[in-house]
Amino acid sequence: MSDREDRPSDRMRERVPRSSRWFWVVLDADRRAVAGGVLAVVFVVLVAAGTLLDPAAFQQLTDGDPHETLFNALVGSTITGVTLVLTLSQLVLSQELGAVGDQRERMEGAMQFRQDTADAADMDVAPTEPSAFLRGLVEATREEAERLDDAVDAEAAEDAVAAFVDNLTGNADAVTEQLEGAQFGDFDVVWAALNYNYSWKIYAAERIRSEYGDDLSEDAHDALEDLLDTLRLFGPAREHFKTLYFQWELSDLSRTLLYAAVPALAVSAAALLFLEPSAYPGATLGVNHAVVAVSAAATVAALPFALLLAYVLRIVTVTKRTLSIGPFILRETDRSGSVEWD
Repeated sequence: MSDREDRPSDRMRERVPRSSRWFWVVLDADRRAVAGGVLAVVFVVLVAAGTLLDPAAFQQLTDGDPHETLFNALVGSTITGVTLVLTLSQLVLSQELGAVGDQRERMEGAMQFRQDTADAADMDVAPTEPSAFLRGLVEATREEAERLDDAVDAEAAEDAVAAFVDNLTGNADAVTEQLEGAQFGDFDVVWAALNYNYSWKIYAAERIRSEYGDDLSEDAHDALEDLLDTLRLFGPAREHFKTLYFQWELSDLSRTLLYAAVPALAVSAAALLFLEPSAYPGATLGVNHAVVAVSAAATVAALPFALLLAYVLRIVTVTKRTLSIGPFILRETDRSGSVEWD
């Protein structure tokens, strides 16, 4: 099996066996737009169910009290949801609290990592912005890969190194362009980092060292080791910024849910106390007015759930795709135990 056939795609989109539309909804789309889409589906399904499944929906709404049962449950679930959100906020906040010794240890760890990155990437000072920091690491891997390519003079290793360097530099150029101007807090920084398949590059570099180490010159061997050191730094850097993004996103989710809980609770309580389906007789285009009124109120009451679904869907998807750190593949592949280089 050749390396080209064996190697997974660099872009995360091409490594996910899902349709482009589903992938866009789960990761790339604005979370508020996704929540709006969920609410639209809920409204349409409720109206369609009340119209098509039960022609006597108006009679059921007026004879019994199904809407009161529904909104009574929605009021309780909204209050419970707000309580859970406050608990979630406290959990996120607790990550930032600690004794001065713990804070100092975190500070020293961050400063040491920045210094290690600056040394590996040959920078005077590591950038402070996450996008610039990651861009510096990616550009450093490209430069070191080109240095490796220039230093290789062994005919046996030329094809393998050339294929490896060509893949790495192409991926690095694309990710560098994505990171240009990206602002932390948006998904763009994490999205670009996910598109740099560093784990496979570590594996491929280690295979080159294992198979052709004896054929490499001292300069080529040093360049390969420097490249591996920088690639190994990219993993912790990506995971660190991914963790910070998750904390940012969860904080934003908590605030948004608290805002959304107010109209949801108000509409649920108002529908429970004042909504009388018998006050909406008649129908338009075969759709009963009472069904529309109850469905609209239930849709607004579902706003917190829709927002929670939209945010958590992206978080859990990214988490699943980045469970491992380093050269491990947690998905089905056609790989064998060896690699034959083109």
